Amino acid sequence: MKIITTIEELRPIIKGWKREGLTVGLVPTMGYLHDGHKSLIVKAVAENDKVVVSDFVNPTQFGANEDLSSYPRDIERDAALCEAAGADIIFHPEPEEMYYPDKCTFVDMDKLTKGLCGKTRPVHFSGVCTVVSKLFNIVTPDRAYFGQKDAQQLAVIKRMVRDLNFDITVVGCPIVREADGLALSSRNTYLSDEERKAALILNKSLTLGKEMIEAGEKDAAKVREAIIKNMETEPLAKVDYVEIVDNENLEPVQTIDVPCLVATAVYIGKTRLIDNFVTA
Repeated sequence: MKIITTIEELRPIIKGWKREGLTVGLVPTMGYLHDGHKSLIVKAVAENDKVVVSDFVNPTQFGANEDLSSYPRDIERDAALCEAAGADIIFHPEPEEMYYPDKCTFVDMDKLTKGLCGKTRPVHFSGVCTVVSKLFNIVTPDRAYFGQKDAQQLAVIKRMVRDLNFDITVVGCPIVREADGLALSSRNTYLSDEERKAALILNKSLTLGKEMIEAGEKDAAKVREAIIKNMETEPLAKVDYVEIVDNENLEPVQTIDVPCLVATAVYIGKTRLIDNFVTA
């Protein structure tokens, strides 16, 4: 497995694979990889001849007061995980490699990016769409793999691929959790021991909502209220949002009679965590 840092070095390799008729899978990440990322890589390896993992902390998707400078980084650890999972290349560029100093072009999206995380992170999805578009153009994958934990991101990328006619299949992969139910996230490393225990309130509260829906409750407001009420039993938790939306267009629903995304963002101390589930 190779670690490549420049587009100039990567492109000839990709073109060589394409000339041989090989399929290419891309797993876009911001590094500090965990078993959730590994599950994406393993699936990509199973479904493609070659796999590229991008390992890039993308500055354009962080707001002014967010954690760009403190976001965890460990390329050696990432490389070991990628090699164990069967990836062929890690693309690990510097920001200067990905963005020109006088850049003035961004990929923006309306509607799907306005709610949920977009309310409190207004520049986030423009940064995500821009960097993913660039990665698609650089790697030209046949398939790209994203985790369901970032459910809004997955919906946004699927819509972007459709709207901009990328010839790429977007593959969504299930959330991977710790044994106690906490969704794996690179940001979990920010949590103290006390906060780590408190963070379990996300999955516990969503599980309560899921059980209500499975028992026949279709009133979205009642399910949402129950989830929030349960969240508020944890003193260290500050709810950013709990929303129930159509899983495709992310519009709020009143009645749970179509596949819905039940999503939450919660601050545990200073750390913002997200989690979700999708109804049948």
